[in-house]
Amino acid sequence: MKFMKLGTRPDAFYTEEAARKITSDIPSNLTVLIDDISYHVHTFVLLPKCGLLQRLCSSHARDSDNVMVLELHEIPGGVDAFELCAKFCYGITTNFSAHNIVSALCAAHFLQMTESVEKGNFALKLEIFFSSCILEGWKDSIVVLQTTGRLSEWSENLGIIRRCIDSIVDKILTPPSKVTWPYTYTRPGYSEKRHQNVPKDWWTEDISEVDIDLFRCIITTVRSANMLPLQLIGEALHVYACCWLPDIKKINPTATSNSQSEESLDRKRRILVSIASMIPEQRGSVSVGFLLRLSSMVKFLGVSPAIKAELIKRSSLQLEDAALDDLLLPSHSPSAEDTHFYDINLVGAVLESYLREWKRQCNAGSTRYQRSITKVGKLIDLYLQLIARDVNTPVQKFLWLAEALPEISRPNHDELYKAINIYLEEHPELSKQEKKKLCRILDCQRLSPEVCAHAVKNERLPLRTVVQLLFFEQERAGMATSSDNIKKQEEDEQELRPPTAARQQTPASASAAHELSKLKLGPSRKLSEVESTRSSTPGIRKASEKLLEHSTSGKVTARSSKTPGTGEKSEHQKMRIRDQRLPVELKEKMIIEQVQERNVEIGQGTHGNGFEPKKTMPRRQR
Repeated sequence: MKFMKLGTRPDAFYTEEAARKITSDIPSNLTVLIDDISYHVHTFVLLPKCGLLQRLCSSHARDSDNVMVLELHEIPGGVDAFELCAKFCYGITTNFSAHNIVSALCAAHFLQMTESVEKGNFALKLEIFFSSCILEGWKDSIVVLQTTGRLSEWSENLGIIRRCIDSIVDKILTPPSKVTWPYTYTRPGYSEKRHQNVPKDWWTEDISEVDIDLFRCIITTVRSANMLPLQLIGEALHVYACCWLPDIKKINPTATSNSQSEESLDRKRRILVSIASMIPEQRGSVSVGFLLRLSSMVKFLGVSPAIKAELIKRSSLQLEDAALDDLLLPSHSPSAEDTHFYDINLVGAVLESYLREWKRQCNAGSTRYQRSITKVGKLIDLYLQLIARDVNTPVQKFLWLAEALPEISRPNHDELYKAINIYLEEHPELSKQEKKKLCRILDCQRLSPEVCAHAVKNERLPLRTVVQLLFFEQERAGMATSSDNIKKQEEDEQELRPPTAARQQTPASASAAHELSKLKLGPSRKLSEVESTRSSTPGIRKASEKLLEHSTSGKVTARSSKTPGTGEKSEHQKMRIRDQRLPVELKEKMIIEQVQERNVEIGQGTHGNGFEPKKTMPRRQR
């Protein structure tokens, strides 16, 4: 911090009752009244340097003791500022710094201690020190800006505030590599010895010491320069809020409201409203946790609901970036019904706002929200697991939050099952109906095998849910067994098939093999039905085996009934095109009927086109 020393004489002022007098052989002839203090000084010392006192003394009469009395109650800075000016006139040694420069400068201009009255006067010396020393320093400029709050009007008129803000902003916009002045940076885990480089947000803690109106001026000027990323602006807002607003997670609403004055609460409301209005519109400029804490603070301080609605909307746009700890905000609700610890209503409001925007973006074809819904779903399920441990969490609010998410948000229901299980464990007094409502939102088909195995043994679940779990577990095991059998059968057939079979297949054998493959590789959910039909009809099974034997030996060469080259499709091609337009169930039924018809044809020794297989000439080998 810079200092300026003026004068060489020792301090001769002393206090006597409510009067400040100066030690002198000459009796004082001027009394200056300021508030409840009277200064007894000499006209021949003050008048040559003070234009205001010259004018006042010329129009005031002296009393019987030949003493002139003047009242200067409106002097900026009060008695302290006047004494600084008086000491300068007497040549008494006085030190000036960023802490008293503002009051001295304002009082000097008030008393008209300018160059027009005397060369080298007090105001000029203070201006030189202010411009050449104070404004060149980072912390000095901030200290001066803090002291202008008591003399805001005079400081504004003299340009002190504007010049300090310009100096501060110039240093903020300086590249970190060129920062050589000391600054305050107390982030947890930061060590100046380990970090040689200046952090980008080095300036945020120092400017958080000024009043909110001056802070707004600094931030507005910095943003207008368009030289810093908005994330740094958001960090400055976050640091300022941490300095001046209470920690919503640690305060006691009852004790706080009783201990704080209305003036203190009004100041906090003003800070909260100002910070909320300064948050950049760009997504990600501030963290979602910061937005949620401000939203929670709105209700605690009693700020306008419109501010809370805007903060909730901003929070919802970044909900996918939130961590679980960001949602853990205490309720602080005055209602006797809301005895739960966490603010479920706030999280629910943010989620509803997010879902409204998500639906709008999905209708517009945006893919970003389709990816983010699963992240939000997992986050809410983790939040449900945590609030489920609170014995005061009502089942209605738990269900409301769990059911708010669309189905697409949960690829599996493992985390949801954990939340429901925790809630059932912590709330054993639930009725059967409430337990059924809880488990109704659970999709048993979306549980992993491990979770499903745990659930079927869970005695807290309703019997109906356990039965559903057993059914789907059994169905899953059956599907896995069928899939393994089909795979094994395909591998066996592949081993038995000759290597040249693919080159020797005729159209008829290819058609038969295609139909058999469709029969074998149909949808897994109809596989058991088709297999049972085949096993119950020996003719079909025998025909299938015979067709497979012909297709692998390459001796069946069924011809098309149409003449080649006419451009018309064969009957088999028409059938394939027609089958592609039918549902899967109808396709399978048609395949079974076609195999039955071939069974009859093979038994008669002819195909449907009139040729006998035994008389068909095999294709000549090249």
